[in-house]
Amino acid sequence: MNTKYIDLVNQTFDFPQPEFKLKQHTLEFHDVNLMHLVEQHGAPLKFTYLPQISNNINRAKQWFVDAIQKHDYKGEYNYCYCTKSSHFKHVLNEALKNDIHIETSSAFDIDIVENLKAEGKITNETFVISNGFKRAQYITNIARLINNGHQNAIPIIDNYEEIDLLSAEIEGKFNIGIRIASEEEPKFEFYTSRLGIGYKNIVPFYKNQIQNNDKVELKMLHFFINTGIRDNAYYWNELTKCLKVYTSLKKICPSLNSLNIGGGFPIKNSLAFDFDYAYIVDEIVNQIKLVCEEEHVDVPNIFTEFGSFTVGESGGAIYEILYQKQQNDREKWNMINSSFITTLPDTWAINKRFIMLPINRWNDSYERVLLGGLTCDSDDYYNSEQHMNAIYLPKYHKDKPLYIGFFNTGAYQETIGGFGGLQHCLIPTPKHILIDKDIDGNITTSLFSEQQKSEDLLKILGYEKVNLEHSEAKRDNLEVALNDNN
Repeated sequence: MNTKYIDLVNQTFDFPQPEFKLKQHTLEFHDVNLMHLVEQHGAPLKFTYLPQISNNINRAKQWFVDAIQKHDYKGEYNYCYCTKSSHFKHVLNEALKNDIHIETSSAFDIDIVENLKAEGKITNETFVISNGFKRAQYITNIARLINNGHQNAIPIIDNYEEIDLLSAEIEGKFNIGIRIASEEEPKFEFYTSRLGIGYKNIVPFYKNQIQNNDKVELKMLHFFINTGIRDNAYYWNELTKCLKVYTSLKKICPSLNSLNIGGGFPIKNSLAFDFDYAYIVDEIVNQIKLVCEEEHVDVPNIFTEFGSFTVGESGGAIYEILYQKQQNDREKWNMINSSFITTLPDTWAINKRFIMLPINRWNDSYERVLLGGLTCDSDDYYNSEQHMNAIYLPKYHKDKPLYIGFFNTGAYQETIGGFGGLQHCLIPTPKHILIDKDIDGNITTSLFSEQQKSEDLLKILGYEKVNLEHSEAKRDNLEVALNDNN
């Protein structure tokens, strides 16, 4: 009878896979020996495998190159990275090695852009697409960027007042885009996105505020689907409606030359993940060309904004199973030495699925378990709902440490979890290391941040640092005085 964990995986999935393989009964991720990481740095541990960022960027670029060549598409393709997925400098540095562009969503994003420009990582030729509802500081920062010569900065108009607000602070003529308020998927609690301008209002908006405005030039129509690019009727229907708006607008706006199909690609969330990226890209390019030919307008340059797809598959987290609690005759709880709420908040907030695998003991027998975090919160768990099916792990043994890894966690988890700040129940942020390859292909690691210390959290909370030596001295003096009085 096949009762080992490796047997279970082999019976259930195609294994090994390009990023996962076993070596001496322990798991490797992109040829990185994860047990060596644990032995060197301990657990809990967060890591970022930087080369995967470039790998995914270049995969997507090639899919579009292939589709453009196949369909003799006359427009250009531009890959943008959504900084909100991960603002960390090491992520931007890796991504910008690949001739890409930037999408921003808030005022401080522009400060990051200016920092990168000062370091020569981006230039005035880099497109900076600024999305989101724009408060005063965001408007001011966009205006400063454009006034300082960044002509490829394109603020995407989200509401009817933004053109006037931008015009008041930008010197001279500037380019803009318009965001379409797409209709949300039927299961959503609301019908139309709060962001952007409705389909039927875009052409009137152009005629009223842009057509005869000498200060602004419309360059881009921005189409965003919250659920991302999917091969389903909802996505293709929304894309068709978007293309109708684009062609109608193009006929009266010669300067319009770009279509931003925002909404990212899905990333791998299980060993059974199957998504035909190349087919989807091919069909998107084909649909755009067909509609434009039918309407006798030039095809647009295509922009995409990939955040999770860019950085998600570079991240991982490793935990140790501290203890097993048998709460009833059916439920065994494996307790990790950290918290899901604080380190993988999407598992708690939106039941996000990640790949979860043991790091070691693959040749041991297995059991069905639930995973619990350290906080005193009932929602701090990871179970079959997030995991797509039951969770099986090598059997718990007190004297045989078990480590587990969550993979493709690189997007949003640090920013949503409040990296470097307070964590629920004051669970510290784990140590974080960066993994790279040198020019010879050898794996290198470097420390990005140590695990939070109690003084880090106490300082945020407003507590003064306690001088333990001074306190002990006062206590000793008090005991002496009491003894003298006696």
